[in-house]
Amino acid sequence: MLPVALTIAGSDPSGGAGIQADLKTFHQFGVYGAAAITLITVQNTRNVARVEPLAADLVIQQIEAVVSDLSPAAAKTGALADAAVVEAVAALAASFSFPLVVDPVMVSKHGARLLTPQAEDALKRELLPKAALVTPNIAEAEALTGSYIQTESDMQDAARRLLDIGCRAVLIKGGHLAGEPVDILCTAEKITRFAGARVQTTHTHGTGCTYSAAITAGLALGKSLEDAVSSAKRFIQRAIETAPGLGHGYGPVNHFAAPAG
Repeated sequence: MLPVALTIAGSDPSGGAGIQADLKTFHQFGVYGAAAITLITVQNTRNVARVEPLAADLVIQQIEAVVSDLSPAAAKTGALADAAVVEAVAALAASFSFPLVVDPVMVSKHGARLLTPQAEDALKRELLPKAALVTPNIAEAEALTGSYIQTESDMQDAARRLLDIGCRAVLIKGGHLAGEPVDILCTAEKITRFAGARVQTTHTHGTGCTYSAAITAGLALGKSLEDAVSSAKRFIQRAIETAPGLGHGYGPVNHFAAPAG
């Protein structure tokens, strides 16, 4: 049967991030994508003009409609807007029989807030303990742990702090550090290093969404966590290298990139 993956995230009308990026990525990996929208943005590659959160009960009804009928094999979260949505999603996630990947989207590529400070607290307190994997970038990992991250060793320390919060695995993405981009996957048993090659480009809109969606697709396909991250890392590397050059600002990555096996 065709595996199903669910994204619980915001909408980007320019198609580079959010549920649009997630659904494109699911499709590229051969996974049927379903989506519950948490917020509506007015944005393109140049700016975010407006962010409108949806009511928590409407978000939950969307998720319940999918879960009760399509039986997802994995799910992910993206931008969750406010504490009410975070708390509602966390409460529902306690009953999920499938892995949940939490991408703690806090700020857009253009600097627009997509998670309130109160929601950050709810994320740490309520949602992270339900996560099979959390995928923060450097800034998000610093915000969630109170750490200052400059080195791979700092990344490992921050990852362990997030494990202590209760999530089962942590992938800290090192693209915002100097040098070649290295991501650190940390579980209670081991630390695995995923190296990449830096690409000099402004076309990185939706990179985090696409990466976490690729991991979610891998989990829906039955891959181990390490294999899912490995294939997703190779996919996002190719997607950045072959970005289509759309828009006049931070353009999207290439969602037509060939997925890794």
